[in-house]
Amino acid sequence: MIRQQSSHRRTVVRTAALVASAAMVVVGVQTGTAGAAAVNETGSEPGATALVLSAPERAAAIRQAQASASETAQAIGLTAREKLVARDVVKDADGTVHTRYERTYDGLPVLGGDLVVHQKKNGARSTTKATKASIAVPATTTATEAREGARKVIWAAGGKPVLAWETVEKGLQHDGTPSERHVITDAATGKELHAYEAIETGVGNTQYSGQVTLGTAPGFTLTDTARGGHKTYDLKGATSGTGTLFTNSTDTWGDGLASNRETAAADAHYGAAVTWDFYKNELGRNGIRGDGVAAYSRVHYGNAYVNAFWSDSCFCMTYGDGAGNAKPLTSLDVAGHEMTHGLTAATANLRYSKESGGLNEATSDILGTAVEFYAANPSDPGDYLIGEKIDIRGNGTPLRHMDRPSKDGNSADYWSSSLGRLDVHYSSGPANHFFYLLAEGSGTKTINGVTYTSPTYDNSTLTGIGREKAYRIWYKALSTYMTSTTTYAGARTATLTAASDLYGPTSPEYTAVNAAWKAVNVK
Repeated sequence: MIRQQSSHRRTVVRTAALVASAAMVVVGVQTGTAGAAAVNETGSEPGATALVLSAPERAAAIRQAQASASETAQAIGLTAREKLVARDVVKDADGTVHTRYERTYDGLPVLGGDLVVHQKKNGARSTTKATKASIAVPATTTATEAREGARKVIWAAGGKPVLAWETVEKGLQHDGTPSERHVITDAATGKELHAYEAIETGVGNTQYSGQVTLGTAPGFTLTDTARGGHKTYDLKGATSGTGTLFTNSTDTWGDGLASNRETAAADAHYGAAVTWDFYKNELGRNGIRGDGVAAYSRVHYGNAYVNAFWSDSCFCMTYGDGAGNAKPLTSLDVAGHEMTHGLTAATANLRYSKESGGLNEATSDILGTAVEFYAANPSDPGDYLIGEKIDIRGNGTPLRHMDRPSKDGNSADYWSSSLGRLDVHYSSGPANHFFYLLAEGSGTKTINGVTYTSPTYDNSTLTGIGREKAYRIWYKALSTYMTSTTTYAGARTATLTAASDLYGPTSPEYTAVNAAWKAVNVK
């Protein structure tokens, strides 16, 4: 999402926007088949590449994992009061199975208790946990009253686990973006322990991608039957509801101008299709949740709304029309960015605050950029600039720069101990910088007509391993090793493990990951 930070909310709801409010109003089962693109440059399939699972295969795998969850909990050392709830299964080509679980304690959800169990074909098992602390609280009853609509939970993401209440405050942020603010309070003292914003903020004649082919349905509706049934709706200036499904008398949509309501719809529908194809063909993932079901898109949100956002609540992307309703936030990289918030929620579920929040936003920038390169659209060539088409600032500059994040005036180039105090759109900087350095290397170079100059914290000179390897390493880390509480140090460990899985612990790729993290001061 692109929203700016706001301390004011009209009421006391998960969504991510493309931009920070103040800075950017501006911006797997046990069987399966490997995707065609899941091969390395030599044509051989890396053993740790995830297999593409059909929706029934994935559902069967999750059911199987849940059926054996009690034995798994015992095997990994959980107490009798703790239960596991299977949420996702990923199987690698070498037979390794990664099962992601949420945890309960005496039937209460454990926030920050998520974990991933990795089991190799030979039976060897390891576990990645969001918290190293043992889950134990004196009692699961409390004398304090809950606020209306609150649920009782165990809060384990902030050190020693405690009994707590979680409430969701729904309303609007000051720029019109919906708000779904989760507040965690200590059940014994009433002290606020944590709060985060869950709204994560990015033939058609499009405004940004030229003339493109769109997936539609008989009767001429914007329904992509080939990609999980993705639909695009017109909100007509509303700020709630689903809107009206776009229909037409012909199968030609828009005229390339913002004044035609179908144009923004064509851009959004195209962006959703390209992102779906990228996930499936490059990452081996069947839709955002891996279940073959598409999200949907809503365009024309509000009046002159300068933002775009993803919401888990509706499982949808929403786009404003920009300043003066002239620059809809429906460019290809923004669409990829917003849908990737949904991907993150379905996998590591990186908490949208502090360092994990920065990694959440960086993941959307990284894979949104990868989507743009994957499209190879001559009207919008791939680049390492975020939101360069939508002109959020009104001066032609992009929202973010991955080669040198600080060029936006707010983002950090390198990790420091104060990073977690920045807005998540700016604490994303070191991870974006890491990805650029890993893919392209340091120094000055021109790619698709754009010149980049990327420095390093330690003055090292780096040679990139290429975008494809870089984004496959990041996705592998996200989907199998990161958890809700992953920090930058944890992201380094996760990506090194992913590189080892994919290319080997002595590979040039592993060495490059290590060097790129060092180059952004993560050691």
